[in-house]
Amino acid sequence: MLVNTEQLDNTLRALESALEHYQQAVAEQDAVEQEIFRLAIIKGCELAQEVSFKLIRRQLREFGHSSRTLEAMPVKELLRFAAQHSLLSIAEVERWFAYRANRNNTAHNYGEGFVQATLAILPDFIRDARALAARLRTGAALAEDE
Repeated sequence: MLVNTEQLDNTLRALESALEHYQQAVAEQDAVEQEIFRLAIIKGCELAQEVSFKLIRRQLREFGHSSRTLEAMPVKELLRFAAQHSLLSIAEVERWFAYRANRNNTAHNYGEGFVQATLAILPDFIRDARALAARLRTGAALAEDE
């Protein structure tokens, strides 16, 4: 089954735009703009992850897993299932674990250190989320050597 990834694609475009605006605000030393786009980046990452997990669940239903089971499944287990069904590579799953750990920190820490940690993983996160979206959109599974 092909999955509509429009919401994820739009979220990732907005996240990239927020990053560009944040970097511009940093260069211009505009503290208010930095704060606005810093929050947009944090929330954009959270939303992109949640949408990604929703799309993974939708695709895994095609492999016979029930909606109830998938909704109750912890995120790490969901990601492992995605790898078992060639939606993610093992290396990608490990990175998604790191993205999730970073996201879980948002509940406790919105400070500058957190933002810097998020900014450090952002390029890989966007790349991995786009790769996932492409697989879901086209129905293409990972090659055996990935």
